[in-house]
Parts: sequence; structure tokens; C-alpha cells
Amino acid sequence: MRVLTVNPGSSSLKLAVVDGGVVSAADHVAEWDGATRDELDDFAAAQPPVDAVSVRIVHGGRRRAPVVLDEDVLADLQRLVPLAPVHQPRSLTLARHARNLPAAVPVVGCFDTAFHADLPAHAATYALPRRWRDHYGLRRYGFHGLSLAHATRRTAEVLGRPLERLRLVCCHLGAGASVTAVVGGASVDTSMGFTPLEGVAMATRCGSIDPGIPLYLVREHGLAPSDVESALNVDSGLAGLSGTSGDIREVRRARARGDPDAALALDVYLHRLRREIAAQAVSTVEPDAVVLTGGVAEHQPELRAELFAESLLGVEVDADRNRGTGDRLISAQSSRTAAVLVTCQEELELARSGESVLADPPTHAPTSSPAIGRSIR
Repeated sequence: MRVLTVNPGSSSLKLAVVDGGVVSAADHVAEWDGATRDELDDFAAAQPPVDAVSVRIVHGGRRRAPVVLDEDVLADLQRLVPLAPVHQPRSLTLARHARNLPAAVPVVGCFDTAFHADLPAHAATYALPRRWRDHYGLRRYGFHGLSLAHATRRTAEVLGRPLERLRLVCCHLGAGASVTAVVGGASVDTSMGFTPLEGVAMATRCGSIDPGIPLYLVREHGLAPSDVESALNVDSGLAGLSGTSGDIREVRRARARGDPDAALALDVYLHRLRREIAAQAVSTVEPDAVVLTGGVAEHQPELRAELFAESLLGVEVDADRNRGTGDRLISAQSSRTAAVLVTCQEELELARSGESVLADPPTHAPTSSPAIGRSIR
């Protein structure tokens, strides 16, 4: 089956055609404004006919599996825009556009949240009033599921062990970043939560902060909630700390020039990341490996070495392996815990998910989205 995969990010767009599990064509729009669809039109027109289109959708609410997108499903997913305001509108815009491509093939929505659908109750539940949790659907959803599904599968192959017997701490490090505990191939805890804002510090997102801070800014200083939301999503993280850029390469270069704000930004970033890795290790009981994936993890060997400089979880980085290529071990033989680097290939998981839903369509409607906007009874 030939599947056109559509992977919109917060500032980029990745397109690919996957034929029988192999990428036969690909395009990466590094700077994408989220509004234009010309890139999708041009890429699709240049390819041989495909059998399906698979679109990455960050927030699927309580949906547990990919689904063929129709107007009812799209309307339901639209209600989740407030939970992922940077990503969800872009995904839905492209999904709607894909349904009108000349090829007229099924368009499948693949959800980053689905990987975490079976989080244990103690990991998924916030310490909030039950009436809020029940009526507003407040729970930890988790994200980066497509990346994690591929990374965990490849890690098992790299280690030569069954995934069902592995305990992993998986770090997706890109513009967005999250850390997830995976036991036997299943997510048992994760750093992102109800929205993609929670967790470690990211390129432009704040990660976890005292929830009293936004309340204080709105109540005592009159900031508009929309301005606070925007600042937490696009003006925080590395960008807010460094005062210059959310691009970790730029921040590292600024640190090398002696910029103290850049140095602090990287110190905060690495501290929060190490702390979250240690926390997720607790949820695995004792991890067999730490897995690194995502653009930042893949292209920054110096950052990888710095992350494990203090032998975090007993990981000792092997300098030669760290500067190698491909999916591989980067830890030394003497390490107590292995470290594995996996190239992020969400397009393969998108294709796999699309094929699975078309080969075995669901016999009942998926669970609807949380009750966003519904009043408390």
C-alpha cells in the first residue's frame, strides 16, 4: 500500500510517500506558516497515485486508535483546539484539505495521544476535584506517541531483545520535548499532560510551572489570558530564557561566545531534562535503556554527551558511538543502563497506522473528545 503521510509541526511540515514500509519520496518545509496548503498540493501532484493519506493529529482526546476522517470526526477534533492551539489547527486544516485532493482516497487521522490511552490511573489522574475531572475531561493525555511507537520498536531491534521485556525511558527532543516511561511497549507515565505545555522546558514552551503564576499575572497585573497563553507557548522555554532564540543550536553558539543568558538557558534545559528522566525511571522501576529521538537528540552529539556527563542512571557515553550514524547504542559497554539513539521516523508510523485502520476498520465509533466548554452540573 502506498500512503501519503502528512506531518505538520509547530513551525514545519514534513511530507512523505511510504510504499511497503519504505519511504519513496519526502519533503521537509522547515519554515511553514500553517496557513498555506500549496506545499501539500505540489508534493501530492508530483507523486504516483496513493491508496491513502495519513495525517498526524497531535490531540485525539480519548480516541485510542487511528480513524478515517469524516466531517463528524473533524468537528469533534475541532473542539480540542484549545488544548493544542499551536498544533491542532494546522493538522485539521491539512486534514480537511487532504480530503479534497484529486486522488479522492481515504484520509486517516493518527493521534499522538493514542499511545498513552492506557496510562495507569495513578499516572493519568490530576489531583483536582472529581467534578472537574469528570465534566471537563481533565486528565494526562500525553503526546509524541507516533514518535514513541517507532522509537521503542527500533530500540528493541537495536538491543536484540523483545519489546515486551524492555523497560525504557524515552525522550523525544525536538522543538517540543517529552519524556515517557515505557514498560513492555506500553506507556506507563509521561511528562506532557492535558496539553503539550506540561513537562520539560522546550524550544518556545515553558514546560511545567507553578500554576499560580498565570493566575497571578491575570489577577494582579491585568494580563489577558490569551496573551499569557501565547507567551507560555511561543515566548518561553529556550527562547524566553536566552532572550534570542528557541533553536538550541543558536543557544549553544551564544553560550560558546560567553553569553550568560544562553548559558543559563542550557543549564535550565538540561537540569529539567535530567530531573524528568530520573522521575520517569522511577515509573519503570529500573530501566534497561534511555532512548533519545527527535531532531535535537539526533543532530546534537555534544548535547547528548552533556546530558549524561554526570553518569545519569549509570549511562556512560562512548565517544565513538556517539559520533556514529544510524540507529545505535551510544553508551559504553561499562554502562549500567544502555543509551540508544533512534532517528525519528513518524512517517513510517503514520503509514503503518493508516494501513492498519484501512485493513481492519473499527466496528464502532471511537470515544468522543473531552467535554471542552461544557458547564459543570
